[in-house]
Formats: sequence, C-alpha cells, structure tokens
Amino acid sequence: MKVSEYFPIWDQLTAAQQERLKKAAVHREIPKGTVIHSGELDCLGLVLVERGRLRAYIVSEEGREITIYRLLERDFCLFSASCMMKNIQFAVTVETETDAAVWIIPPAVFKSLMEESAAAANYVNQLMAGRFSEVVWLMEQIMWKSFDSRLAAFLLEESDLEETDRLKLTHEKIADHLGTAREVVTRMLRYFQGEGLVRLSRGMVELLDREGLEKLAE
Repeated sequence: MKVSEYFPIWDQLTAAQQERLKKAAVHREIPKGTVIHSGELDCLGLVLVERGRLRAYIVSEEGREITIYRLLERDFCLFSASCMMKNIQFAVTVETETDAAVWIIPPAVFKSLMEESAAAANYVNQLMAGRFSEVVWLMEQIMWKSFDSRLAAFLLEESDLEETDRLKLTHEKIADHLGTAREVVTRMLRYFQGEGLVRLSRGMVELLDREGLEKLAE
C-alpha cells in the first residue's frame, strides 16, 4: 500500500508536497498491545492507520485509565503530533488494540505542509474539532449517564467492532476503557448476568440479549 491511498487530501497537494510526504512517511507493522505514543512530552508524528485498531486514552493521577476514542482503518491520530500544534497540551497515550500497520509522518514535515497548504491546515482543523467533540461527548457520558448504561453501550460497541457476541475481555480491561475500578465492572456484569443479558466465563463476556442491552444503553 502507498501513503497516497490513505491520505484524503492527496489530490489537493502540489507535486512537490506529495513527493515530500512520500519520502518522509514511514511504514510500520506494530504488534497488539504496543504503546506508540505516551503523554504530551512525546511527539511521534502524525499517525495514519492502514490496518488494525488503536486506542487513545488518558490516565488519572490515581493511575486509572479511560478510553477517549478508538482509531480504525484510514483514521488519523493528531495527538501523537501535538508538539506541532500551539496551545495543545493533552497527555494522551496511544496503543495498538490489535496488530496494526500505520504510516507515520514526522511532525516537522507535516507542520511545514500545514503552513504551505490551506487544504492541509483546514483538514487538520476539522479533525481536531471532531476529536474534541468526541472528548466532550465522553465527559458528558461520564457525568450524566449511569454506569449500567455506559457499560451496556461499551459491550455493544465492542461486539460491533469484533463482529461477534463472544468478547474476549477481562474485567480489568473493561475498567480501563470506562475509567472505573475493576470491582465496579465485576459487580455490574454479575448483575447483567443475573438479568440474562450476558454470560460470564474466565476472560470472556458473551452477549445474550442485545435488545435488552440496547435499551439500557439509550
């Protein structure tokens, strides 16, 4: 695959800009569970997902994680290049949830491209606005939505992503996604099981009643 096939504004760049990106872009195959960006002091560059799934999350002072968004095929990760954007101080960690293939564009290269190309600058602004909207939405969910509703929504989303109702998930991993304690997840999953919504086994959550979960997630 070529980086041009995954770059949505490729045709709006000049030939010289396209050539610069081709030379600078680095292709990497990354195994599942690898942290590729860690915190605001790290500046890997712009990450474009060719294959696989990445998770972006923040960590509280108590060490509790919460997923703020996922990156799927053809998604861009901007926070991994936050050093090229003024006034953006956001300590996000990005890791691979599955084996992944990505293109990495060094921050200096993309910064110069944004300075030269209105199309590139506008595209980044749109992406950034979209990501911040997702973060605001997440904060609203945490503040106003009950935990059973958030857990049901997470299980349904995970089922859609994995294309199965048998989810290989530990209670610890679910807690990391939702920013809570493992004990809280365990208690709520046992309640779900008692209601016939899921079946629990070691390292596995099986969805039994999608309609019931969907009602909870509303």
